[in-house]
Amino acid sequence: MPSRAGAVARAADLFASGRFLADLTRRVAIKTESQSGQRGVELAAYLTDEMVPCLDRLGFTSTLVANPVLGRGPFLIAERIEDADLPTVLIYGHGDVVLGHEGRWRAGLEPWSVTVEGDRWYGRGTADNKGQHSVNIAALEAVLAERGGRLGFNAKILIEMGEEAGSPGLRALAEAQGARLAADVLIASDGPRLTAERPTVFLGSRGAMNIDLSVDLREGAHHSGNWGGLLANPGTILANAIASLVDGNGRILLDALRPPPIPPAVREAIADLKVGGGPNDPEIDRDWGEPGLTPEERVFGWNALEVLAYETGTPAAPVNAVPASAKATIQLRFVVGTDPVAAVDAIRAHFAANGFEKVQVRSSRMETFAATRLDPNDPWVGWTLASLAATTGKKPALLPNLGGSIPNDVFSEVLGLPTIWVPHSYPACSQHAPDEHLLGSVAEEALRIMAGLFWDLGETGPEILEARRA
Repeated sequence: MPSRAGAVARAADLFASGRFLADLTRRVAIKTESQSGQRGVELAAYLTDEMVPCLDRLGFTSTLVANPVLGRGPFLIAERIEDADLPTVLIYGHGDVVLGHEGRWRAGLEPWSVTVEGDRWYGRGTADNKGQHSVNIAALEAVLAERGGRLGFNAKILIEMGEEAGSPGLRALAEAQGARLAADVLIASDGPRLTAERPTVFLGSRGAMNIDLSVDLREGAHHSGNWGGLLANPGTILANAIASLVDGNGRILLDALRPPPIPPAVREAIADLKVGGGPNDPEIDRDWGEPGLTPEERVFGWNALEVLAYETGTPAAPVNAVPASAKATIQLRFVVGTDPVAAVDAIRAHFAANGFEKVQVRSSRMETFAATRLDPNDPWVGWTLASLAATTGKKPALLPNLGGSIPNDVFSEVLGLPTIWVPHSYPACSQHAPDEHLLGSVAEEALRIMAGLFWDLGETGPEILEARRA
């Protein structure tokens, strides 16, 4: 008789038999770098040659949609509708990866093949994001097999090919294809778990905005002996301007850049978390950032203002001259309740009022990611945590939002979906760097987790919809 345990066991067998590794190896071999702008053929091939045949076998109807942004990778929308009265889940993933960094990987490794060394599966995209959406698709297969060709719910899958380039066109796609992407809940996987050992759920992400600052005072540099003390130094001006925004301990000084108080439900969830302490994790500077907050509250419940780059003069070969200009890029990572546009305007006004009118402020060309967070008390949250606990026997970590940024606002704001993210990587996976890897043990557990979650969706999903309507 079909059962939850049977579905979970089938997912585990996909791992033990080598099927999952074979699928992932084939997908990693497709060089889907989206940042170079030179992989249009490969970006399309990942969908047409790999995703479409895979999803066809699972009974999905697939459609390729051209990116509204010229020259960017296409999208795949696939759907499997069993009954209009059943719950519908939207599953998201991205098949593009960052640059492969050939020649910079450790000896014996290279980005476009999977190399297994103990528990580590090396290869570009193993962790971000080919391995993660491959887990979710394989879990659907396990549930289909156990239920005799039925999921017990409707499923839609969206695969984009430009997330690593800032998801160009994703918002426009959602606005144009809202009816086709309509669902009751988003269940997706990206980013890391809190730790490798602890299953994790997050409900959104911090936003991110890069802000370029510049001071241009004159043409050319001038000898610091002849003119030092007579000419305004743009490097000094810019350093003091930044210091008026954030102090020497990382505390944000400008109120417009600070978030509202942490909501009680969010603070309660964060209290169960512990950041750091894993392999290759840097040591946390306990006295850095907002006083009175724990490290976990700072990264999951608060804003951070970071100096990403700073340049004046010729740092690689300093000369005895007062420089003519200085520039810096700062980044605001922000939680729900912060208006990034108002923040930029506030920085301009603050500089003008405090003697830094020579500092030019502009939003970077990098796309701004909005801050999102599903209410931790939403019925989908408790349902997901219970499912993960039932499969693993572990208490899952609940992150109100990821510390990093993803395009979750497209799903939560444009499509209006409750958003549940179940990541299948871990913090030390070398994501975006040489030697990226997925842990085999995490992948095996993730296959079982997602099979259990999708089985439960077919059993109790209608009850959750009723609870949300109540």
